[in-house]
Amino acid sequence: MIGARLYVGTKNRDKLREIEEILSVTLRSPAALPLELASLPKDAPDVPESGASLEENAEKKALAYARAVSAPVIADDTGLFVDALSGAPGIRAGRYAGENATYEENRAKLLSALEGVPEEKRTARFRCVIALARPGKLLAIFEGEVAGRILECARGAGTFGYDPLFFLPELAKTLAELSPGEKNEVSHRARALAHAAPFLLDLLGENQSPRRQGAK
Repeated sequence: MIGARLYVGTKNRDKLREIEEILSVTLRSPAALPLELASLPKDAPDVPESGASLEENAEKKALAYARAVSAPVIADDTGLFVDALSGAPGIRAGRYAGENATYEENRAKLLSALEGVPEEKRTARFRCVIALARPGKLLAIFEGEVAGRILECARGAGTFGYDPLFFLPELAKTLAELSPGEKNEVSHRARALAHAAPFLLDLLGENQSPRRQGAK
């Protein structure tokens, strides 16, 4: 059984806030899980995203942080895959314009790479992979995905990552134009976490093999 505390394995404050908001709602549902969500301590080690896939990075972070805090950890890695760019920036979405690039620099590079590409060919998808681990053991992997299109200019007050450029045709808004509640119902991260919530208690039992839950 899981203990009372589940650590969220990220040092990105925007990502931490979003994960905490999504899980706080999910864990207060009728099938609520008795968990306290906790952020990493300040002295937690940095875990480089050096894997060849989102899965490798998520697993690596979850296992490393679980070892560091001696408790269960949920950690994610997210990529933006643009069809016209053969899948770029892909798993390097957060470092597209350089290792220490700002959100604005990454968005500027993406817009430059797509200059002249017509609207109908600017299709893209966000993909999120979340790993759940406790010290020394990977417990589960969850996936979520959302499809959309990259606009030619930013829209919306939100400035998290590529959200102001990522347009959702079915809602006629970018992710940045959605309220936090709206975004947390449709985003790739929300979909991955929705898969995670029902399985948290079950997957943290003894002698469980790693499981993978769907991408839709």
